This record gives sequence, structure tokens and C-alpha cells, in this order.
Amino acid sequence: MLVPLFRTLSKLPLPALHVMGAALGWFVYLASPSYRKLMRTNMRAAGFGQHLSAAIAESGKSIIELAFVWCAPPGKVAGMATDENWDYVQSVIDSGRGIMFLTPHLGCFEITAQQIALRTKLTVMYRPPKQAALKPLIEGARARHNLHLAPANLSGVRILAKCLKRGEPIGVLPDQVPQQGEGVWAPFFGRPAYSMTLPAKLAQLGNAEIILVYAERRPAGRGFIVRFVPFGQELEGSPAERAGMINRAMEQLIARCPAQYFWSYNRYKQPGGVPAPDARVDA
Repeated sequence: MLVPLFRTLSKLPLPALHVMGAALGWFVYLASPSYRKLMRTNMRAAGFGQHLSAAIAESGKSIIELAFVWCAPPGKVAGMATDENWDYVQSVIDSGRGIMFLTPHLGCFEITAQQIALRTKLTVMYRPPKQAALKPLIEGARARHNLHLAPANLSGVRILAKCLKRGEPIGVLPDQVPQQGEGVWAPFFGRPAYSMTLPAKLAQLGNAEIILVYAERRPAGRGFIVRFVPFGQELEGSPAERAGMINRAMEQLIARCPAQYFWSYNRYKQPGGVPAPDARVDA
């Protein structure tokens, strides 16, 4: 049922979808005590509790707008997005150096890969959805012209590494909780979060330029601004220290538009088989 629904919704204008999304966000927040508690706890602990009301509406928009991003004609989707600082990205591409785009769950993160693929080849790591019915829809939306998928396993890591060595861009979501053995405990807004080590390993393996990217949602459904931000530092130290550097970079992005982060995600959960972190993780 979700696929036909999304295709129907994609025919509506984005402002209408965002109005519907805001209502959905409030409905879910009021209907689910566990969702409400997690969102409030995460935002207050990060120091953004004053943005709670806005974040509730933005969380609903992030769901409904997927119908537009995934199912609307690519040209129509591209017409609702503008790029900021692409000249910097192009200069790195022209130099022949590989790029690793790091995209947190901030704003309309699904549109960022599509925008990049309008200008250059891009390979992104992909984990199939838990709902099998959504797989054809998501894979069709993500595997468009110039946009290629690498599975979230060892073979996918090899694909990404080869892309970087050829001087091609790749994309990774850095703020997901990895599986056992694929992460380290590192601070995220002052709390220990099990964090991916893969981005730092890939960047160093391929001598890649790290560029942060997020798509800020403009008010009243007027589209998105895809912002490209240089990482601006060399990853150094232990795996935990490198993961901490990436987490701090994510924090700085989130602080730009905190209401648009995915606060309802259980970022601080302890994966099965992973020892608990120390009581204190140094920032």
C-alpha cells in the first residue's frame, strides 16, 4: 500500500506535502509516548530543547517529502533544490582526487545524492529497508543516472575503496549506529555514541577529500538548499579519536538547523555484543 500511496502523493506540490508532514509529525509525537520521550531526551541533552516544537513538525515533513523525492520526475525534484558552494566540490573533482561525502540525517538527506549525481558519478553505501515492499521503490529512486549503490557489507566497502582510488566520489551516512565490531564509542553531543569507523578508514585508504553535505529544508515548502561544507582537517589519532572528529563535524552541521535533525533516532543505543562505554567519554 505504501508504494501506490507515495506515487499518488508525489503528484502534490511540495508546500502541500510539507503541511501534511507537519500534521503527521505532531500526530506521531502525541500518539507515541516512547517516540515523544526519545525525541525530548535527545534534544534536551544536546542543548536544543527550545527547538522541540519546530522539530516535531520537521520530522513529519521528512517522511512525507520522500514521496516527492523518490517518485516525482527527477527534473521536477532537481528544480526544487539549489546548491551552495559547488564550486569548491568541482575544484576537488577537477584535481582528480576522490571525495567522500558525509551526509548526516539532517534536513532532506535523501535529495543530496540525487543533486550530486546531476553533476558527477556517485556511489553510495546502501542498506536494504526492513520492509521488503519498499525495496523496489527506494532502489529505483537511489539508483538513477550517475548514482550507483554499494551494499552495506564487505563487498560494498571494497567497491567504495576502489571508487576513491579511481578518483571518484562516494557517499556515506556517518551518524548511524554500526553493527558489533564496526564501531567505537565516541562522544556525540557530550554522550557516548557507538560510532562508525568506516568513514575514517575509507578516507585514509583512498586519500580522499572529506566534504560534508546536507539539504536544509526551506520554509513553506519552497524547496531545499544543498550545502557543501569542507571538513577542513586531517583525521588523526586512534579510531575513537577519528570517530570523535567526525562526530564533532556533524554536531556543527546540526547546530545550523537543529530542528531538522532526526532526533527520534536512538543514536545512543548499545548494539548487541558491544561492551558498554565508560561512564565518561572525553570530548
